[in-house]
Amino acid sequence: MSAQEAGRHAPLPVAQGIPPHVIVLMGVSGSGKTSVAEGLHNLLGWPYQEGDYLHPQANVDKMSAGIPLTDEDRLPWLERCHAWIAERLADGGGGILTCSALKRSYRDILRQGSHRVTFIYLEVSRPILEARLSRRQGHYMPPTLLPSQLATLEVPTPDEHALVVECEGPPAEVIARVLTEIRYHIDRQGRA
Repeated sequence: MSAQEAGRHAPLPVAQGIPPHVIVLMGVSGSGKTSVAEGLHNLLGWPYQEGDYLHPQANVDKMSAGIPLTDEDRLPWLERCHAWIAERLADGGGGILTCSALKRSYRDILRQGSHRVTFIYLEVSRPILEARLSRRQGHYMPPTLLPSQLATLEVPTPDEHALVVECEGPPAEVIARVLTEIRYHIDRQGRA
């Protein structure tokens, strides 16, 4: 079964009341984007895309060598991520994308043309990020790039309507917090 087919099965009861839209899980490397995305995919049944897999090979090569990406490097990647979001929105279904989306200008590219994109910033303390990255294996992004990511990070401002979720603790607890925030956000929009 393809990822697309897997994402089209009937939503589980936990998804009831959550209308299909695109969720972008954002934050620096090690913040838990993949774990949360996999959990949401399993609970909501929406297609899931690991944003790291959309990087051009030149970006992967630079990061593997410990060289931080520039805005120019990131643009083709952000455009690929936006294209994936646009496809999900055109399908009328939901979707879950992991993408660091470190700057507001990057998030503006990703949300371009739609109000049905919800950014969830996974907030993690630096010591925990460092500990997670020191244990991670098989990823092209070395822990030495964390300081450059933290320096680049522009935490979403209130006018962006992003959800901020503390991403420390067991994955199941974090995923439950994310779902709670999504439901609260939807409820607030319904009352607005």
